[in-house]
Formats: sequence, structure tokens, C-alpha cells
Amino acid sequence: MKKYCLDLRVVSATHLSDHHVLLKLTHDDTLPDMLPGQFVEVRVDNSPSTFLRRPISINYVDYDRNELWLLVAGIGDGTRHLYQLCAGDIVNCLLPLGNGFSQVFHKKVLLVGGGVGVAPLLWQGSKLRQEESEPSFLLGARSAKDLLELDLFKEIGNVYVTTEDESEGEKGFVTNHSVLRHEKFDVIQTCGPKPMMKAVARYAKANGINCEASLENMMACGLGACLCCVEKTVEGNLRVCQDGPVFNIDKLLW
Repeated sequence: MKKYCLDLRVVSATHLSDHHVLLKLTHDDTLPDMLPGQFVEVRVDNSPSTFLRRPISINYVDYDRNELWLLVAGIGDGTRHLYQLCAGDIVNCLLPLGNGFSQVFHKKVLLVGGGVGVAPLLWQGSKLRQEESEPSFLLGARSAKDLLELDLFKEIGNVYVTTEDESEGEKGFVTNHSVLRHEKFDVIQTCGPKPMMKAVARYAKANGINCEASLENMMACGLGACLCCVEKTVEGNLRVCQDGPVFNIDKLLW
């Protein structure tokens, strides 16, 4: 898929929490083709301590409005600068990068996310719904205030929630949720902290369910040149930014 380096204009910057912002970006020309599960590398301007671009998952693409959505967690110098962007600001993005989720149409799919890892699942779920699949979402967070875009997920499919403090949904981690005991799924696709995804992968393997995981290894260049994001697999060391970030769990040494 062809890659582009574009100056995108911020249409809106909606703060979803003290640390999370939803950026909606547009361009004068039509946005290029992108796939759920791919990501962009964002240049961080006017931040003296930030030298490298920041990899951000594609949250959603609204081609009717010509908008690219990025859900950003402001946790470091670079992303905290992105958290402070306002409507009208210009953001330089390299996109689209990596390989996305499989489009498993006409299947019952469970999309499992934790923290800001829920970001790529919104567009993937929307795509699946358009093609008559049955997407459901299992979303985990520390607390109710850390759950992101719940209203948008509920427009697409069934939403199941766990929080560590039981402030919303069931108490515990995503793999503790009762839906995993009562429902059967054809496919699981997941993104979030690696310990969470490893637990999801163990559940999927134990139950013979096809499963894909979107890895969040440290990615500097996004083009496979720097080798910062290498993951050990059954095929040897693979670059997450180039060969992933989405992998079938059968390929991972988990």
C-alpha cells in the first residue's frame, strides 16, 4: 500500500479524560486508502525533547467527512504535546503504515481492548458490522473514568466491560469476564498491554479460536529500518512496524 507524508489540519481536539484526546484530522485532498489496524507516525513539532515521530493507531476514518481520527494518550513529552493541539493546528503524518486486521466477514468476532489499545478496534468493528459480521467488544480499564469511546462502541455491537476497581462492568481483567464462559466466538482480535494480550491468546488457544493481536512494541521509524520493534516469532525476528503490527497468535512465541 502506498505511503504518504501529509500535513493534516486539526478539525477538533476533544479531551476524553485528563490524559486522552481524540484528534480529528483532515486534508485538502481526499485521504488515502487505509485499513483498520494500521497506524501513522506523527511528527511532534515545537518539542525540544522529542526527536522521533510517535506511532499512533488509526482510531477511525470517516471518508464522508474526509477525517482521520487518532486517539492519543498524553503520557510522555511527545504525546503530551499532541494532547495540547487545538483546532486549526497542522500535524505532519506518515501514513498508512503496517498491516491491519483480517476482515473476517460473516463471523462472530470478539474485539478485546485494554486502555488506549481500544483505539483500532472502533474502526475494525465498524467495518465488520458493515459486512454483516457480528462484532462484540470486551473492554478493560483500571476504572470507569479510563474507559474510552464507550458510546461509539455501543453503536456498533454488544459491549462488555471490566474494571479493576469494579466502578463499571465486572471486576477484574478482561479474561475474567463472564461473557467468555457463556458465549462462543469464531474469531478474537485484540490490542492493548502485552500481558493482557498474552492472557487473551492463552484463552483463544485453549478454546481453539482463531486470534490476532496488534502489538504495541516500541516503534521509532515505522518503516522497518531501525529494528527497535523486533518481535521473536516462529519465523525468526520480525519487525512489528513492517510485518505487523497485527499478527496471528500462532506466529508469536507466547
